[in-house]
Amino acid sequence: MTWSCPDCGRRFARAKQGHECAPAMMLDDYFSTGPPHERPVFDAVHAFVSTLGEVYVEPVSVGVFLKKSGSWVELRPMTKWVALSFPLARRVAHPQIARKPMEVGRRWFHWVNLRSPHDLTEDVKAWLTESWELTP
Repeated sequence: MTWSCPDCGRRFARAKQGHECAPAMMLDDYFSTGPPHERPVFDAVHAFVSTLGEVYVEPVSVGVFLKKSGSWVELRPMTKWVALSFPLARRVAHPQIARKPMEVGRRWFHWVNLRSPHDLTEDVKAWLTESWELTP
């Protein structure tokens, strides 16, 4: 990460990157008000992606961002699941992909609904690994 906002302290890949200028929360404070299924899903995803390399965790009001050089993976709590989003260089068609992938530039953003740590399947881990290798 090359730049920290002087107002909110959040870290970004590019200097003066546009963002909602609000400080990140402490992880325990963030989870103190969330749905009970959210923390176990986060713990499972974080444990796995940490095996890929150094990951910066940024809890904000809408969810938890996992960053490499910049935003990489997002975990957003929903009523019954946590929506995991990640970019790939290709479009994936698979029963675990929860909504239509969205093409942005040269990336396809995918969403997987994780109701519990058991939903972090080998397929999802493979996509996260592929996404990690794609993201600078």
